[in-house]
Amino acid sequence: MKRVCVFCGSSNGARFAYADAARLLGQALLTRKVGLVYGGGCVGLMGIIADVVMEGGGEVIGVIPEALVERELAHRTVSELMIVRSMHERKAKMADLSDAFIAMPGGFGTFEEFCEIITWAQLGLHRKPCAILNVEGYYDPLLELFDRAVVEGFVHHENRRLVIQETDSDRLLDSVVNYTPPRTEKWIDRDDS
Repeated sequence: MKRVCVFCGSSNGARFAYADAARLLGQALLTRKVGLVYGGGCVGLMGIIADVVMEGGGEVIGVIPEALVERELAHRTVSELMIVRSMHERKAKMADLSDAFIAMPGGFGTFEEFCEIITWAQLGLHRKPCAILNVEGYYDPLLELFDRAVVEGFVHHENRRLVIQETDSDRLLDSVVNYTPPRTEKWIDRDDS
């Protein structure tokens, strides 16, 4: 595994545990010599994890749309900062650069990015691991919703396995490295999405 994409908040959130988790995940990536791909900001959890990986000598690739360069305060000192035209281009570039995806606590953007990448896996557009670092139970309601979608017949039981979940960075990365994707039918080609 060369690089992991981390979706996370552009703020620190209300609990110190979120920033601590970003630092620990950054350290875990460094220990495994795995590069970071992320949203390109220098603030919030994004900035924390990028700083930890950079300070440890790791590779950090930030991908940010032109419209968010000033608003999210683009991190100009990462290994590589890619400025793209749109959010769609951002997500596609992050997906191309990454071997796995992890969602840390964040807001609507984080939810959307993670759910889209799971959808791409369900549709057979990729077979890369998709994981949630569930800090302080932050993602419990979303994980319960995923389980309910299975019970209610909207998500196939096998596809629920597309989401890896863990509360510890090291255990999460171990699960990501050892991931075997469920068998999914390829519905569309990436160019059609």
